[in-house]
Amino acid sequence: MMMNRLFIYILALGVFVTATSELVVAGILPAIAEDLHISIAIAGQLITAYSVAFAVGTPIIVSLTSRLERKKVLAGSLAAFILGCLVSFVSTNISILMISRMMLGISSGVYLVVVFSSVAKLVPADKIGGAIGTVILGFSCAMVLGVPLGIAITQWFHWQVIFMMLAIFSLLIMFIIIRLLPTIEGDAPVSFKQQFAVLGNVAVVSGLFLSFFRESGNSVMFTYMTPYLQTILHMTSSEIGVMMLIFGLFGVIGSRLGGYIVDKWGTARLMIGGIAIHALSLVLLPLFSATYAVGLGLIAVMVFTMFVTGPAIQTYFIQQAPESSNLILSLNTSIIHLGLATGAGVGGAIAGAASTVLYNPWIASGIVVLGLAAAIVSVAWGRRVFSKVAA
Repeated sequence: MMMNRLFIYILALGVFVTATSELVVAGILPAIAEDLHISIAIAGQLITAYSVAFAVGTPIIVSLTSRLERKKVLAGSLAAFILGCLVSFVSTNISILMISRMMLGISSGVYLVVVFSSVAKLVPADKIGGAIGTVILGFSCAMVLGVPLGIAITQWFHWQVIFMMLAIFSLLIMFIIIRLLPTIEGDAPVSFKQQFAVLGNVAVVSGLFLSFFRESGNSVMFTYMTPYLQTILHMTSSEIGVMMLIFGLFGVIGSRLGGYIVDKWGTARLMIGGIAIHALSLVLLPLFSATYAVGLGLIAVMVFTMFVTGPAIQTYFIQQAPESSNLILSLNTSIIHLGLATGAGVGGAIAGAASTVLYNPWIASGIVVLGLAAAIVSVAWGRRVFSKVAA
């Protein structure tokens, strides 16, 4: 068991590296735009290219490799990730950099999904939540540490150095995985028709709607978090930097605690309860915009509940379709990125129409409530099916 825990931390370290490649670009867009002599708007398409490649490519590659031994797929995805980092490192124009972002999007997506399914096979069923929480911890640490480090490296050296460092760390992780990770079998042979038949499961489909609405609501708020802190809570740039670090720490604590709660209470109660508190904190936020401390406290609650429910949602999908977990997890990650893109667009439209971001939390809350409704439907339908089978 101790060795399996070590393997899970190694895999989570890989998630930290791959997630950093995704998140860091938003913080260094001005440097990239200036270096490549392009506008910020064009540089912003690097984020879109990553998300689209992640959303479209991940389910395809995961389905094609679902029967392969997991160590081979993990090593292969990291090899592709390293290649993408090296292409980013030598990029001298936007076209080459855009191609590298697509390579990184697909390889990161495949690695993340295969890690989720692998850790579920490394631990007993009653410990899956904690294992998933550790993996998500890698992602939240990328927010707290990876992004600020990337920005600092850009200031000290050059933005391309970030990707060389990511390539080096990924090579080390790949070597450790190849040498130490035990054999983890792929999914049992299941035809594509049988795999996709799970999409006829109401519990699974409504669960995917949960992910879409939850991430869309999060994106409505988080994409415009800095303007909200500046214009509504009247914070300075230095204060915002400190608060973003503190919010990230709440995310780290939430993801770790979420895995523990899943193993103790199960997925359904944590999903529904956490999302309900998440929506409530967003509803209250504009009402307390004049109260600095309460506003920051509500944002901290929002971040905490967002991350604390993450392990529950991923574990829930594994429980609902264990025979097609790779497919469902990959579809879920695609839905998440689609939700992030949709929420960013909706949030921008609302802010533009109202000439303020004050109302973004209310719009975000309404969308998250739709996710809560989807969660309730999914859980209720799953219990109904279970009752029929038991009878």
